[in-house]
Amino acid sequence: QTRSLLGVFEEDAAAISNYVNQLFQAMHRIYDAQNELSAATHLTSKLLKEYEKQRFPLGGDDEVMTSTLQQFAKVIDELSSCHAVLSTQLADAMMFPITQFKERDLKVINLINDHKFSLDCLDHDAAITRYSRLSKRRENEKIKAEVTEDVYTSRKKQHQTMMHYFCALNTLQYKKKIAMLEPLLGYMQAQISFFKMGSENLTEQLEEFLTNIGTSVQNVRREMECEVENMQQTIEDLEVASDPLYLPDPDTTKFPVHRNLTRKAGYLNARNKTGLVSSSWERQFYFTQGGNLMSQARGDVAGGLVMDIDNCSVMAVDCEDRRYCFQITSFDGKKSSILQAESKKDYEEWICTINNISKQIYLSENPEEIAARVNQSALEAVTPSPSFQQRHESMRPTVQSRPPAARTSSTGSLGSESAALSALSLDSLVAPDTPIQFDIISPVSEDLPGQAKSSGQSGRRTNPFGESGGSKSETEDSILHQLFIVRFLGSMEVKSDESPDVVYETMRQILAARAIHNIFRMTESHLLVTCDCLKLIDPQTQVTRLRFPLPNVVLYATHQENKRLFGFVLRTSGGRVESRQTSVCYIFESNNEGEKICDSVGLAKQIAFHAELDRKASEKQKEIDRVKEKQQKELNKQKQIEKDLEEQSRLIAASSRSNQSSGEGQFVVLSSSQSEDSDLGEDGKKKRESEA
Repeated sequence: QTRSLLGVFEEDAAAISNYVNQLFQAMHRIYDAQNELSAATHLTSKLLKEYEKQRFPLGGDDEVMTSTLQQFAKVIDELSSCHAVLSTQLADAMMFPITQFKERDLKVINLINDHKFSLDCLDHDAAITRYSRLSKRRENEKIKAEVTEDVYTSRKKQHQTMMHYFCALNTLQYKKKIAMLEPLLGYMQAQISFFKMGSENLTEQLEEFLTNIGTSVQNVRREMECEVENMQQTIEDLEVASDPLYLPDPDTTKFPVHRNLTRKAGYLNARNKTGLVSSSWERQFYFTQGGNLMSQARGDVAGGLVMDIDNCSVMAVDCEDRRYCFQITSFDGKKSSILQAESKKDYEEWICTINNISKQIYLSENPEEIAARVNQSALEAVTPSPSFQQRHESMRPTVQSRPPAARTSSTGSLGSESAALSALSLDSLVAPDTPIQFDIISPVSEDLPGQAKSSGQSGRRTNPFGESGGSKSETEDSILHQLFIVRFLGSMEVKSDESPDVVYETMRQILAARAIHNIFRMTESHLLVTCDCLKLIDPQTQVTRLRFPLPNVVLYATHQENKRLFGFVLRTSGGRVESRQTSVCYIFESNNEGEKICDSVGLAKQIAFHAELDRKASEKQKEIDRVKEKQQKELNKQKQIEKDLEEQSRLIAASSRSNQSSGEGQFVVLSSSQSEDSDLGEDGKKKRESEA
């Protein structure tokens, strides 16, 4: 019965503990919320006081707004003090009693139940077990006394623990009522005190102030609604007017291209190399500032310098994965950038604008008018030749009277000193009065002056790898055959062939001329590099378009930044003046293989050079062998003469000894035999000597 009744009390204590824990968490949330409200109210008051120290970009010094917020800050600060007092009262009157009940009374009961009471019961059971095991045959008084003492002690201890435990369980029925009512009483008293303080602070003067502020807010709201309605009407009008501009590529007939701009801004896609053959495109905002091209990424507060476009060159490029692309190359050729415009209109305007800026027109007083005049004069002055026929006809010495063609220069500008300096620099590298050739014609449709024609060479299909079937190709003996895909950009006569600057300057002039005349078409060919020559082969018909003897290629170079551009200088005999060598620079574009082509040409020239050295060394060795053979023959002949003389001396000595022994008769016989030997000759002498 005791244990059954104890189980009921323990179950009730567990239910009280569970319920009090939930009530404690709810009251703790009230206390935390009050603390947070007090801190937030204090922070709000602090921020309102700091409003007058703020410097808003669009807001001026509004004294009315500042004074109003200061008044609100004062009231909210008083409310914050009230909330702080309420937080303190809740901590003392609500949280403290329930915390004491939870941590002291419930914890003691749980501790007695879990540890002390259970241990005492276990000690009592163990003592009874030892007492029951005492033997009745051999009674040991000492052991019996010890066991009896253990049973007495454990029973007394268990009984005392049970009485204290039962007392705590009975007392819990009263403490639970106190623990729940006392915190609630403290909470209500704290709230009543808080509301009393609030009613004292909210006076009639404050109510009038709040009424005035409410009226002001309503007036501001009405003004905002009127402004929003006006802005909405403006947006609708702009949408109707801007509808054609929403197209990514607007019609150029409705929106013509402005070619006389000296300033331009807009979004462009810039190509960035991420590997040997891979690249990525990044969209940024580009704008011109004087003679500089600037870019500004999203989130940047200012633009950064991309490159100096004074005296630069710009040209349209053909990208495999993008359209409307153009390339800007700096004056020294050390930096270049490939950009993509959003539409054809922007694409042409960017090229024209950069061309105008490169001529430094923006420095004049009326830049757009001067740009229009310069572009018109450039269109009239530079007329690209239709074929290589006119190119070589202009270089023939027999033509005496030929109208001089004006050179195209992307650095020329009207009324600027830089034009004269640029012209001087250009004249030192490029021959004056020389037209630029933009096209290439196959020899099947046009004879090429200045090139030796042999039977079967002109108009014959050529295998680029030297396998021409039954007939033996002229490049079959070459140990180097490398084929590249190139596009011809142009060529022009140059005055010097000693520095790569000649190639760089020619590249700049040709690219600028193409940009001015909007010449975007390029002839694609196969460039075959051998140890004997360079050949331009038609990729469709395999017809050799041009042949450049390798010894005449005196200079070749790749663009310093754009590795797709490369060129070489060809030295030819004959020109405008009789018996004078001329140098012509040819410019090509490849598929990122400019350096490979130059390396291949350099390798071909090295192979040809070493082959020439080997040939000369072989001829020299043959000459040395002939001299040695001749010297050996002379030496053998001299040895034979010495041998004959020695033999004659030996025979004379032998004959003199025989004369002394046999007399005069024998001497006569020997003399006759010697005379016979002289008649027989060398062969006879050798035979007689062997017989002797």
